[in-house]
Order: sequence, then C-alpha cells, then structure tokens
Amino acid sequence: MQRNPARPTIAAVPAPAASPMTPEQKRVIFASSLGTVFEWYDFYLYGSLASIIAKQFFSGLDPSAAFVFALLAFAAGFLVRPFGALVFGRLGDLIGRKYTFLVTILIMGLSTFIVGLLPSYGSVGVAAPVLLIALRLLQGLALGGEYGGAATYVAEHAPQGRRGAYTAWIQTTATLGLFLSLLVVLGTRTLLGEAAFADWGWRVPFILSVLLLAVSVWIRLSMNESPAFRRMKMQGRSSRAPVKESFGQWRNLKVVILALVGLTAGQAVVWYSGQFYALFFLTQALKVDSATADLMMAAALVIGTPFFIVFGALSDRIGRKPIIMAGCLLAALTYFPVFGALTRAANPDLAAAQAHASVVVHADPAQCSFQGSPIAREIDFSSSCDIAKRFLAQNSVSYDNAQAARGQPATVTIGAKAIVAPAAVVGHGRFDEASNRKIAAFKNEVNGALQAAGYPAGADPAKMNVAMVIALLAYLVILVAMVYGPIAAMLVELFPTRIRYTSMSLPYHIGNGWFGGLLPTTAFAIVAQTGNMYNGLWYPIVIAAATCVIGTLFVRETRDVDIYALD
Repeated sequence: MQRNPARPTIAAVPAPAASPMTPEQKRVIFASSLGTVFEWYDFYLYGSLASIIAKQFFSGLDPSAAFVFALLAFAAGFLVRPFGALVFGRLGDLIGRKYTFLVTILIMGLSTFIVGLLPSYGSVGVAAPVLLIALRLLQGLALGGEYGGAATYVAEHAPQGRRGAYTAWIQTTATLGLFLSLLVVLGTRTLLGEAAFADWGWRVPFILSVLLLAVSVWIRLSMNESPAFRRMKMQGRSSRAPVKESFGQWRNLKVVILALVGLTAGQAVVWYSGQFYALFFLTQALKVDSATADLMMAAALVIGTPFFIVFGALSDRIGRKPIIMAGCLLAALTYFPVFGALTRAANPDLAAAQAHASVVVHADPAQCSFQGSPIAREIDFSSSCDIAKRFLAQNSVSYDNAQAARGQPATVTIGAKAIVAPAAVVGHGRFDEASNRKIAAFKNEVNGALQAAGYPAGADPAKMNVAMVIALLAYLVILVAMVYGPIAAMLVELFPTRIRYTSMSLPYHIGNGWFGGLLPTTAFAIVAQTGNMYNGLWYPIVIAAATCVIGTLFVRETRDVDIYALD
C-alpha cells in the first residue's frame, strides 16, 4: 500500500468561531482526563515520598547516597517510558486507542498498589530495592503508553481550530495528579503523625490507589473509539507496521527528532524544574519541613493549573510554537534569580548567613572523589576532602571550592574561621576508632562554626514569607503551563492518524522520561559534586535554551493543520 509522507502539509484552515462543547465532547475530555489524573497520581506518589523511600529501601547506603539512589529508582520509571511508548504506541495504532488505555491503567494501578505492600530493606535486605525498581519499571512502561493515547484520543475528537483548548485539559492531568498525591500524602501524614507516617503510614497512599484503579477502569470501559481511528479503519488505511513506518522513513524520523530536541526536551526540563525540583529544593536545600513545602506547592498548583487551559486556548489563536518557545526562554533567563528569591523568602536566615559568611572548601583536587555517586558507601569517602564535602552535603550546606596545595589536607572556612578536615583509616570495612573520633570532633567544630555564623538547622516558619514563596512557585508552574499546555495539540498535528500514537509518543517520552525524569537525580548529583546548591539549575537552563534555539529555527507551526488531511 502506498503511504503518504508523514510530514504534514499545512492547510490554512481558519479557526471557527468558538462554540460550546457538545455533551459527547465533554464526556470524552472528562473520561480521558480523569483516568489520566489517577495514573499520574500513582506515578508521582513515589516522587512525593522520595526522602522516606530512601530510608525504607536504601538504608544500607549513607544518607546522601541513599537519597540520590532513591531518585535514581524514581528515574528508572522514566528511563523505560520510551520503550512503553513503542510497545503501547504500536498497539494503539493497530487495535485502537481505547483498549490500549485499559492495559496501561491496569499495569500502572496494580504496580502502585503492590509498592504499598513491599517489605523494607531492614526486613529482606537487597531484595527490597530490587522489587521496588522492578515495579517502577512496570509503571514507566505503562505510562509510556498512556500519554500519547490520551492526547491522541482527545485531539481526534476535537473540532478544527479548538484542538489546543481541548487537549489542554489532558495537559492539566499531570499537575492535578501531583496535586492529588500531595494532598493524600499531607492528609495521611497529618492524621497519623510524623513518626507513624515515616514508619508505616507512607504505605497508605499507595494502598488507597487500588480504589482509584477501580474507578479508572470503569471510566475507560465507558469510552468509545476515536472517530479518526474508526474512519481510518473503515477506509483500510491503517499501518501494518507503525514502528517501522514511524522511524524507518527519514521524512518521518526527521520530524520525530525535531519534535524531541525542538519541543519536548525543553518542555520536560521546565516541567520537572517547576514542580518537582522546586519541591525538592525547598525540602533538601532550604530545609523547609515537608508538610509546609507540600502545602505551599499545592497552593501554587491551584493558582497555576488554570493557565494550562489559558495557554492551550491561546495557542488556537496565535500558534503553539510562540508560547512554547517563550516558556523555554523565560525559564532559561529567570531560573537563577527566581531560585535565589525562593531562598530569601523561604529561609531568610540561610540567605543572610550565605551572604556574610560563605563556606569554602580548600582541597587538593587529587584527594577529592566524585560526590554524586549513588552507590557509594561512607567508607568510600575517606580522604579529608571527601569527609569535608560529604558532611557539608549531608547537612545541605552550600559551599564554594578553592584549590589547595598538593598533598595538603582539606580545610573548611566559614567566614573567617578555618577548620582542618581529618582523613580516615579504613580497616575491616569501616573507619577505625581513632578516625571516628577525629571525624566526630571535626563535625562538632563545623556545626558550631555554622551555628555561630547564623546558619539555621531548618527554615523558621515565623520568618518565612509564605505569600512570596507561593507566588514564586506559582510563577514556575505558569512557565510549566506555557510549555506544556499547547504541546499535546502540536505533537498530534505533526503526524498522520495511522502512525500518530507511535510517532508522537516516542519523542514525548524520551523528552519527559530521559531529559525530564533524570533532572532531579542529575541536578542533585551536580550540587553534590560542586557544592553550590544553585548549580543544579544549569541542567534545565542549558536544555531549555537549546530547545528554544532549535525549535525557533527548525520546528514549523502546526496550528492550522487539518489532521484528517494528513492521511
């Protein structure tokens, strides 16, 4: 069968006057969105509880490595998302959108429920993190098939000229899923108390997800197949090999690559910086307690979420590309000042201490190991440089680096005070007693110097400018809405019906699964290695800036594409 090239021919189709949604269109959007909200809720529960999961499943590592490894396990679900996109995208293009939906929601829901039943590291040892990562992989595979199906399904029901507004509802689901997970976690934590929640109560949100699974499956069963897919099937124009046609023909593969580097990579890092990294930054770097941070992020999500619909609808009028590129550009230009302002608003004592008594580690680079290793143990960091940096990182103390003379022990300066870090002697898989005493004395002296310089043990709620923190977080969420609100419509409009599910899913999930999903892990590894708590922002800034340049120069506008004409 002769295939039309996947590269769309843009027909100048004027947007019709806005008309109310029909009951059928409302039902399609509601059913697709609600089921997807539940699926994102399942996926992001893990991210919301990363610090507790680190203690439950990776307690065999030192605290810094355990947290990074917990983030890596979180990222494992993202790493396999492109493979889920291939598997379920192919199914969606072969057998239909509806039935693929049912499979993905079942895999996701059951995997999440089982996480709540897993034994901890203290009970079964290394089997606990292995089982956890296996379930994360299953979740990632399922989510890899979810988003492309939901976006395609809604877009194929949307009238010409309203596709941005209709698909924007799907774009709210990831944020609403995060919001729901924060609310359930916060409610459970408040009801049970912090000690019980950290011990066993963290399992409750995972176990409750089985109720959401039942509702989601019922919703998916009530849906009909999309009109575009039915029409294609009736006309006998479906693809027999959607994966081969999507990625084996250069004309289409070129569009897939441009969609990745010119759209989804930048969108992904802006998304995860604005919602996940900002939350981790509050709790890990600024030492805001988890409940307060969750509440402020939830408030910001309430403020920012309507802008997904605003920017989706606006893209029907002025185009998808200008809004997405503007969001990437603003992120690249404003992340450093915004996160600096976040520090001053959330923990003003920390900001003041950093301003007048900066911390500097003077060390011989030859003695310094890579601090961002997720598999390192405490005994792997035995040099004076490693002991100094490790202790500062574990206490979320931001520091600068200076080179010392070769062979000299590391020195930590806090304002005008200098403290020499000891080296440790390792024997029989642990530091010897003399080394432990020296390290304990060093830590006590550093803690005393930090306290004297005004470095706080945690953020003081009485001094926190809550309104400013929420405003800054809301701004970050609005940037997310700019890049994310219009992107579903744009990806749908790049590809024909017969390979749409497969073709749009892969660049989306490579962008969001790899570039975005690895952001928290990569950013915190950068911070651990360099010492400066803001240096992790370079990762999203560089990628967002690159996407802005590539997208502006090479990705064409799709607002006026007639998706039926692509076939």
